[in-house]
Amino acid sequence: MGLDLPTRYDPASVEQRWYRFWEEGGYFKADPDPKRKPYTIVIPPPNVTGVLHVGHALNNTLQDILTRYHRMCGDNTLWLPGTDHAGIATQNVVERQLATEGKSRHDLGRDAFIDRVWGWREDKGGTIINQLKRLGSSCDWQRERFTMDEGLSTAVREVFVRLYKEGLIYKGDYIVNWCPRCHTALADDEVEHEDKKGKLYHIRYPYADGSGYVVVATTRPETMLGDTGVAVHPDDERYRHLAGIGIRLPLTGRIIPVVYDHHVQMDFGTGALKVTPSHDRDDYEIGRRHGLDLLKVMDDVGVMNEAAGKYQGLDR
Repeated sequence: MGLDLPTRYDPASVEQRWYRFWEEGGYFKADPDPKRKPYTIVIPPPNVTGVLHVGHALNNTLQDILTRYHRMCGDNTLWLPGTDHAGIATQNVVERQLATEGKSRHDLGRDAFIDRVWGWREDKGGTIINQLKRLGSSCDWQRERFTMDEGLSTAVREVFVRLYKEGLIYKGDYIVNWCPRCHTALADDEVEHEDKKGKLYHIRYPYADGSGYVVVATTRPETMLGDTGVAVHPDDERYRHLAGIGIRLPLTGRIIPVVYDHHVQMDFGTGALKVTPSHDRDDYEIGRRHGLDLLKVMDDVGVMNEAAGKYQGLDR
């Protein structure tokens, strides 16, 4: 009598049945055992801003392959699962949800808004864990953590204090991404970039001795008062004569140096770059390399326009 085998693979019945068998058998659990070689992967915790996408599927499949391989090799294997609160990103998602209801976080108030965010986390966090299980991820689910669980923030502060005492971290001025709506700094991966058509403004920067000038091309003339240097490429023959010559910053009369840096593109603009370390990340790095000062420009459009109007060398 032959076996009645199905003609098609039914993932819903097969995968769930085997995953339940693995979980109930405790095959994903890992406990400390000094007699066995340890192997551990801490999952890059998915953000609770939504649901998993194909990138998560690829990443977690690779982790699962490594985890299962070492488990079969007899290593004491732990794949530690968890999710990440994602801070500002999660806040923005919840605020967009409120916007569809005609409300804002200010309408709810601080405590009610925090409760709304926690509700979102409970919903999406559970969805993400279920998605990971449907992928067949062999995590030790009894060890699942959330980045805002009790004790985790304390551990982070402990690590930072240790690093500080060892001189491995320091506090100082640095260029950051700033959100004017949230009033907070943003990580690079939280910034959405958008290309816009800009203009090059050509400005004459006179030599300190009055013997001539160099023309600087810039898309940000409004930051001119924060300039602390002019940069040119060291191989640019046009500006070899500027070595040791000071530049008198227009409008202020402040003397700034000319520096030679490979970051400057000789074929862009005039090949002479105004350096404003406090208003541009590339300028900040140039300033660090050459010891240029950091100056903050007064954010007053009226004053800037008045000053620019008095300077006749500003040409579009």
